[in-house]
Amino acid sequence: MKQDKYVAYVGTYTNGSSIGIHVFDVDVEHGRLTERNVVPVHNASYLTKSTNGKYLYSIADEGVEVLAIEKNGDLTPINKVSIDGMRGCYLSTDESGKFLFVGGYHDGKVTVVHTHRDGRLGSVLDGVFHKGLGSVAERNFRPHVSCVIPTPDGKYLCAVDNGVDHVKIYKVNPTSGRLTLFDILHCKLESGPRLLCFSKDGRFAYINHELTNTITVYRYDGTGRSPEFEKIQEISTVLDEEEVSSACCAMKISPSGKYLYCSSAGENTAGVFAIDPENGTLSRILILPISGGYPKDVDVLPDEKTMVVLCHESNYMRFFTIDYEKGTLIMKGKQLYVETPNCILISRTEE
Repeated sequence: MKQDKYVAYVGTYTNGSSIGIHVFDVDVEHGRLTERNVVPVHNASYLTKSTNGKYLYSIADEGVEVLAIEKNGDLTPINKVSIDGMRGCYLSTDESGKFLFVGGYHDGKVTVVHTHRDGRLGSVLDGVFHKGLGSVAERNFRPHVSCVIPTPDGKYLCAVDNGVDHVKIYKVNPTSGRLTLFDILHCKLESGPRLLCFSKDGRFAYINHELTNTITVYRYDGTGRSPEFEKIQEISTVLDEEEVSSACCAMKISPSGKYLYCSSAGENTAGVFAIDPENGTLSRILILPISGGYPKDVDVLPDEKTMVVLCHESNYMRFFTIDYEKGTLIMKGKQLYVETPNCILISRTEE
């Protein structure tokens, strides 16, 4: 039986010797990546795929760049557009494939970009600047949009604001792409919400909090006239809850939907949690050191046996075998050098 083939795209900063997005062939059986080539993109700090899987969008100094994903996983640049503001930090698409949403950390802006059927990025359709003051004056005292993601039912767009401790919930006009503020989900003051992701079945939402080193679990219901987020759990993501210099970084859900993976800088650990399929709550399997500086992103290979950790400050990726029963991470071979890695996206190829 023919086995599926995968590639991994790793975005990097390019103020040193790196030049953009590294393309790796994925060896799932042995849990390793082999570099194929590098595609020039200025400071590729976040990546996402189009709804139809044919295109890769990347944050770039110019705004946003789109590249065609060839059948073998290679990337061919198409075009790039400005987002009429400071550089973004997060990307997502709507279910129709018409809109690309951009989160702006530096200017607290949510931007909507039109996407054409042939892959080209079009004009900016709307841009909303968040307003307000946060409660941590020495750092997050103003809006910082760190994540923009549609709800699973496609009814709303959630914009996580790391600076003012809340999630703004917008309606998106399906024709014009214009944003209308619908509701606000308030998080704990001085928690610094960073990322939001939904369970595979769309019934639960998870928000990691950079300053309190926690993940909050919500039951989500979009069937009524208003979206409902009911808080059902809050759980720590660090080994030492008194370690004030740590900060939550990455958070991803496994391909099967059974596990949630996260990382924390400062303490420099990675965590694995089991997701209860009935009530969505998390139970800790492990939180362990990864022996690298600033684990900015994590992911698992499709078999969910190998964890990849991007150590941004150490300039390499590390690989670990996950033992879910024993609650251990076992280092797997040598680290792989990549200068200032920011994000990783694993994608199945067509050949």
